[in-house]
Amino acid sequence: MEADKGKQKRKQEILKSMQSCAQCDAISEPIVRTIHQTQLIIQLDNIVTLTTTVVVNAAQPRLTGGAGVDGAIHGHGGPVILEECLEIIGKIGRLETGKAVITSGGNLPANYVIHTVGPIWHGGNKYEPELLASAYRESLRLADQHQLTSIGFPSISTGAYGYPIIDAAQIALKTVIDYLTLENTGLEKVQFAIFSPGDLGAYRWALGKLEDNL
Repeated sequence: MEADKGKQKRKQEILKSMQSCAQCDAISEPIVRTIHQTQLIIQLDNIVTLTTTVVVNAAQPRLTGGAGVDGAIHGHGGPVILEECLEIIGKIGRLETGKAVITSGGNLPANYVIHTVGPIWHGGNKYEPELLASAYRESLRLADQHQLTSIGFPSISTGAYGYPIIDAAQIALKTVIDYLTLENTGLEKVQFAIFSPGDLGAYRWALGKLEDNL
């Protein structure tokens, strides 16, 4: 219990430090790595303006749109995305947490949208890490199944669903890097569109931790 409290205190200190440095140029600079033959880019950006072949929507189970990324993608993509989502829901009932489906991109620069449902944060004891990793992994697999060459992610579950950004960033990056390392992927680029400098700082820290452990 004391160890868990210490870990949480350390994460809070890290996040506070990142937020205080949110305007620093070093924090706001894009992060670029090459994982085998795939370029990994993490930068401040808006998911609806990405020009990747497909972008990922942090959706809710009924796929009817919502707030945050979900609302932005439906709002900018136009009614065709919702029409295709409703057709999918008519067949499957609801999209389970950690699963993914694909539609066209409507009016977005991206040709396609992959809709995935991330977990709501309940303290970490309801399989949230496994479900969040599954949301990223299933999205990557679906992109490869459709022979798409680039994919853009938001930071899944860290908005209204309340997933702590430092924990979510570590899971997101480990899942993506493991996939690019272990799977026979045709993806040439994986891009994260991060909403704020503070969140980008969390991703920078998480990537550094992963690289330290290689």
